[in-house]
Parts: sequence; structure tokens; C-alpha cells
Amino acid sequence: MIDLKLLREDPDLVRASQRTRGEDPEFVDRLLQADADRRAAIADADSLRTEQKALGKQVGKASGDEKTALLTRGKDLADQVKAAVARQKEAEETAASCQRAISNIVSAETPSGGEDDYVVLEHVGTPREIENPKDHLEIGEHLGLIDMERGAKVSGSRFYFLTGLGAQLQLALLNMAAAKATANGFTLMIPPVLVRPEVMQGTGFLGAHADEVYRLEADDMYLVGTSEVPLAGYHADEILDLSDGPKRYAGWSTCFRREAGSYGKDTRGIIRVHQFDKVEGFIYCRPEDAEAEHQKILGWEKDMLAAIDVPYRVIDVAGGDLGSSAARKFDCEAWVPTQNAYRELTSTSNCTTFQARRLQVRYRDENGKAQTAATLNGTLATTRWLVAILENHQQADGTVKLPEELARFVGVDVLTPR
Repeated sequence: MIDLKLLREDPDLVRASQRTRGEDPEFVDRLLQADADRRAAIADADSLRTEQKALGKQVGKASGDEKTALLTRGKDLADQVKAAVARQKEAEETAASCQRAISNIVSAETPSGGEDDYVVLEHVGTPREIENPKDHLEIGEHLGLIDMERGAKVSGSRFYFLTGLGAQLQLALLNMAAAKATANGFTLMIPPVLVRPEVMQGTGFLGAHADEVYRLEADDMYLVGTSEVPLAGYHADEILDLSDGPKRYAGWSTCFRREAGSYGKDTRGIIRVHQFDKVEGFIYCRPEDAEAEHQKILGWEKDMLAAIDVPYRVIDVAGGDLGSSAARKFDCEAWVPTQNAYRELTSTSNCTTFQARRLQVRYRDENGKAQTAATLNGTLATTRWLVAILENHQQADGTVKLPEELARFVGVDVLTPR
């Protein structure tokens, strides 16, 4: 949630952020009014409770007709307090609902515009000239790495089996990500993949993109689309000790996405699927450290991309294409030869205090006062990376020559038919 203090002090900043996102700035005025109503309701209820308390002391000292009158007044006042408390609760719920409707404040550095208005920050590497390149699925089926047909037979469309060296390749990739993460001070975590509604809500995934999330209605639980969700909830309702610097976690989990609204897009192969594995970096830090941590995550992502040796570009995502929690987001997009295009492999978002405020994650400042922490996340490796690896490293004879660092984790230098 956004900071109400900031809203009151600079509502125009919040309105501008809403416009940058392509969202309704009128939500700002609704929240301002709801916040004013909430504060008025709290003041009214507090005033009546104070009066009720004072009256109770008078009753204890009174007698006769005076006491009878005070008791009558006390009964009437009790009804007023009850009604005021109900109004306060309703006003607080309305204000909270209005506050949840407003996305995070977009960073001043974030480009304006929509999905196609990103800014390319850099290109790394040069695409190879590959004569008649095969796509990742043709390569994967030829080498016995991917079985989409049986995945569909068992689970339906957009499911698959990774088989033999395909399974080893994914495990090697994720193990390499885990090794690099722990070497850079991340604590490796294997989190739950089912979470409570308040955790999913707290991370901002039940807003505009709620139809992407799998829900188990009988249990009122959600399957996560990224380990960002359980890692964000890990320290919910806690006060962290950040005196020694940020807390960094790397979550290794299976992820689930419904891919609602994407029918007809990337239906071939494993680019856009319902289930995949991922190592996700997640950081808690002081708000003043968040921008520097964002650059560090991007650096770690680039180090992983260097290890798989594929050409890629880094883009600064425009405000209209940000998730509700992100103030700024960088994507690293790898070259996919058969599509003659760059496709997203990693994403890293600075969520500032938005998620932590919802989840009540705080730390103590130098004066010992509790303050809201900042959170950041970033992809360190995921199943989709196999697409870029297979296509960029395919050889004329149908094999795939693995880059040296990744090959050490797989245990073979070249993927050949089995």
C-alpha cells in the first residue's frame, strides 16, 4: 500500500503516478475522502469513549435521582459508542479498500507509456548467424529433452515433461543460480508453494492480475506464481534487524500461472506454460538502500546470463507495464534466433515500501523507531532459460554445445541424442 502520509502531503505526485500507469487518478481523491472520513470516525468514537469513561466516574460518586439520571445517560451513551465504533470500523474498511486500489508510486526514472514504450539500456553480446535455426522444441524433442505430447496427455495443454538430459540441464541451471546466490550473501530457501490469501494479497498479486493465480477454493489457498510471494510473507508482522545490512533470500520453487488471456500466444514449446521452476532473489532493506540493491540484483542477473553465454538486452520497463507493486522494473531479454526477437528471461523490481506496508514488515531506525522496510525481487534462473540456451547454442549437426560454466554443472559439454 502507498504511504498515507505521502498521499496527504503530495496528492499530485500520486495522481501523476496513476496517470503514468494508465490508471484512474480519481482513486486518489476517493482515498483522500475515505482517509478523512476514517480519521473523523476515529475522533468521534474516541470522544464518546472519553465521555463514557468520565461519566462512569461520576456514577460512582452519585446517589439518588442524580445517579438514576447518570445511569440513564450512561445507557444512551453506550449505544452511541457502539454505533460510533461500528462507523469507525466501516470507515476503516472503506479507507483500506481505497488504499489497496492504488498501485505503488512510480519511480521518477521510470519511462512513461505502455508495454512497447520501454527504454533499452544496453545490449550485451551479438547474435550468432545460424543457418536454418531450429526452435527449442524441435531441438528438445530431437535430443530427448522435452516431451510436450505426454505432458498434454497427463495434464493438458501447456504442460510438459523434461526428460533425461533436459531434466539434468534444468537442475544444473538452477543449481548454478543457487550457488551464485549463496556466494553473494543470499540465504537459499525452499518455500511453500501454497500460501494464505493475506500473503497473496499483501504482495499485490490479487489486483489486476488475479486471474493469473490458481486458487484452491476448498482450502482458501493460492498456488504461487513466484517464490517472491512466500518470501515476502516470511517476515510478515515482524520487526527486522537491518543494522548489518539487507536480508537477502533466494527461493527455489515450482511456480504456477494460469496464463489467462494469453491463448494463442507462445503455444509452442515451453516459453509460456502453466508450471515451471525458478530461483528468485528477494531482498528486505532500508528504503534508502533500495535503489542500490536494485542495481545489485540486476548485476547478479547479468552474471547469470553471462554464464549461459546468450546475447541479451536490458530494458527499463515503462510505467504502464509495471505490476502494481513495482516502482521500477528492469527486464533482461535474451535473443531467440527462431523468433528473430528478444524475449524476457529475467525481471527485477524495486517495490519500495509497498509490499512491506501491507505485510507489516518493519525495522528499527537509528533512533529505535519502527519504520516500514523496502522489498525487491529478481529472477536468477527459470525454466524458460532453456529456450535461449538450446536455440543459441545449437550446432549444425543437431547437437547443443553448452557454455563452459553451465557444462560443469550439467556434467557434459555437448547435448546429443540419447
